[in-house]
Amino acid sequence: MSKTVDTRISEVTVYDDQALVTRRGVVQLIGEEKELVITQLPLTLLRESVRVRSLGMAVRLVGVRTARTDATEAVTQEIAQLTEEIGQVEEQKRACQDQLTLYNLQRNFVKSLSTQYLERLTRFQSPEPLNLNEITDLLDFVGQQYNQFSKAIATFEKEQQKLDQKLQALRQQLQSLSTLRPQESFRIIISLEPSTTKEFELEVSYVVRQASWVPLYDLRLNATDEKMNICYLADVKQSSGEDWLDAAFTLSTAKPGLGSLPPKLNPWYIDVQAPSHAGQQANAIAESGNLPPRSLAITMPYPGMTPEPAALRDSELQAAVEQIAESKQGGIVTLKVSSGSIPSDNTAHKTTIFNADYPCRAQYIAMPQVNSLAYLQTTITNPLSGVTLLPGQANIFRGNTFIGTTSLENIAPGQEFKLNLGIDEGLKIDRVLVERQVDKTLIANQKHTTYAYRLVITNLREQTAELALIEQLPVSRNEQIKVSLTRTNPQIQGGEMGRLEWSLTLPPLSKQELYYQFTVEHPLELTIVGLDI
Repeated sequence: MSKTVDTRISEVTVYDDQALVTRRGVVQLIGEEKELVITQLPLTLLRESVRVRSLGMAVRLVGVRTARTDATEAVTQEIAQLTEEIGQVEEQKRACQDQLTLYNLQRNFVKSLSTQYLERLTRFQSPEPLNLNEITDLLDFVGQQYNQFSKAIATFEKEQQKLDQKLQALRQQLQSLSTLRPQESFRIIISLEPSTTKEFELEVSYVVRQASWVPLYDLRLNATDEKMNICYLADVKQSSGEDWLDAAFTLSTAKPGLGSLPPKLNPWYIDVQAPSHAGQQANAIAESGNLPPRSLAITMPYPGMTPEPAALRDSELQAAVEQIAESKQGGIVTLKVSSGSIPSDNTAHKTTIFNADYPCRAQYIAMPQVNSLAYLQTTITNPLSGVTLLPGQANIFRGNTFIGTTSLENIAPGQEFKLNLGIDEGLKIDRVLVERQVDKTLIANQKHTTYAYRLVITNLREQTAELALIEQLPVSRNEQIKVSLTRTNPQIQGGEMGRLEWSLTLPPLSKQELYYQFTVEHPLELTIVGLDI
């Protein structure tokens, strides 16, 4: 005896190119069942990945297999079911119409009764006075009966309208089903030992293709530049053929491998190149056993090549082994998200993994030689208690202003990462050449030219700003040309490749001046190229 089990999707684990679906359903056994059947499963199901188990009450399951459901048979059954339901509704409509006919006859009879009585009174005038009590009783009777029948007629007319609407909907379904191309499906058949009457929960899991997810981020810096709100999102899409409704979702970077046994390595052969005319000799050698046949030699390619489908065929016949680890273990990240619904429409559906404020340090970087405005850069720390931020696209906001997009790399807990937030008009820098002087006194036929710059930095913000201001001295590519930094205020030391960098703390709504001076020395007869100031 077979029993069809109703199940619903309770959990889904989504990987980068497939998903593990878990279904559960309550089974009531009467002791005669030998098979349990789960129907209407999608064709993207990997047949070798099916797993079943009983929860709660112990039931001995002895086998499981999958079978393809004939589409015509399934559609025929559904058409027969709809046809039967249409017949039932039509029968209800006929019964409703019979009641309407009956109540209309009764109401018409009451109406004609009052009419006939009045006609008799007017046609046959009796010398005796009219009995008003008799007339009143008659009118009351007629009114009550007429009102009662009218209410009953109205009730059945409404019921008839509802039946007409239901009948129309069923006929449209039947028409659509008749013209729709039937869809095939899988069914899972579970063999079990006959048991006594009992109830247990059945769990079935399987892997489906055509499902994926990618991480996304919304990064929002607050007004004081002290915290970065990170909204960790996931774009999940699937076209597996079944809707995931009200399921608990898990997102994983694991790579579920097919096969309950590790793969087997075939020999990796190398040899000298055979002469072009020796094709037949190569086959002869292969047949002699000194070399494998060509069809065998290519089943296991050398490292770096993508295996041919034939090389994977044996492992695909094994059962699917899920290799899910906890978050941050073994390089695999597993993220549990809230329950939701994702239809099979191949459209990306956003789901929130979490939303949290991260500590950050904001710093301005300015290169006045290039731009008079400063660039804002923030350094964010992923807490040790946090989760791994996977590589993905990120939208950057400052307050409610959209700045742009960037790509995040893999960021483990405890790591720092930097975000560039573009130009900030809250800092303004004026750079002026205040000195350009050639020393008229020649020493050893050397020409000395002195240059000096003054920079005024204005903090227009109401918060303290940390600024890294970078200037650049010319770098000599000739040993006869010498560049010397002669003065800086505030004082700093020159760096490599002529780099000058000041680290400044600017109070709110303040100004600060910088000054530096350098000289260029070279023989008088040399013409300098690149010193266009």
